[in-house]
Amino acid sequence: MKITSGIKHTVAMLDEHSSTLDAARLMTEKFIGSVVVTSHGQVVGILTERELMVQVVGRDRDPAKVKVGEIMYTDHSRIHPDANCEEALQHMQEHGRRHLLVFDGDRFVGLISLRDIVVLTLNEKDDLIAQLQRYIAAP
Repeated sequence: MKITSGIKHTVAMLDEHSSTLDAARLMTEKFIGSVVVTSHGQVVGILTERELMVQVVGRDRDPAKVKVGEIMYTDHSRIHPDANCEEALQHMQEHGRRHLLVFDGDRFVGLISLRDIVVLTLNEKDDLIAQLQRYIAAP
């Protein structure tokens, strides 16, 4: 199954010069686990709550002084919208990520998370079960 239907097209964004305190506040306000990072209007990376915990809180750094661009992840967290769930999961596993930026060439499309992929996969399994039940029940 392709990841297309699980892509979040409306995402929270912050400039790379924003503080990690701003990022934490935005994530808290929106109840989300990541923000897309921009520079001069272009997507350059992603910042997740894990980076905030490990790179800022866990190292006793001041979140008002640490910039998002200092701790964000960059290019290796990209995937194409035509990728399937298995490819996305493999990419996440290989790079230790739970979120992937979705790009069609140089055009930013959105974001997909491990949770989104799990939901897609479960829905696909539910559909298959329903089809099998109809087949078995057919005269």
